[in-house]
Amino acid sequence: MADLETRVDKLDERVNRVENQVSELTANVNALVRELKDFKDEMRQQNEMRAEEIREIRQDMKDMQKSFYDKMDNMDSKIDAMGKYVRNLSLTAMTAIGAMVVTVIISLLKS
Repeated sequence: MADLETRVDKLDERVNRVENQVSELTANVNALVRELKDFKDEMRQQNEMRAEEIREIRQDMKDMQKSFYDKMDNMDSKIDAMGKYVRNLSLTAMTAIGAMVVTVIISLLKS
């Protein structure tokens, strides 16, 4: 019987060691699961931050593009206005040259 009791005691010790190992493994797995969840949450936050930054950059680009097109429209209207002045000046110059030619012709005919 003593032999049977020592075997049972040894078996109990082994069972206790296995239970301790299982408890440690369970604790390790639970810690790993928590770390993975934390990592996943952190990655989700980073993705949201990147998405927000991208939205801001796109909005800035749209604003810059709108500003550029507004400036180009303003420049076009200024160029059109200058074209009117150049055209008027050209017409005035041609009229003046025509008047000088007529004056020269009239003075040549009178002489």
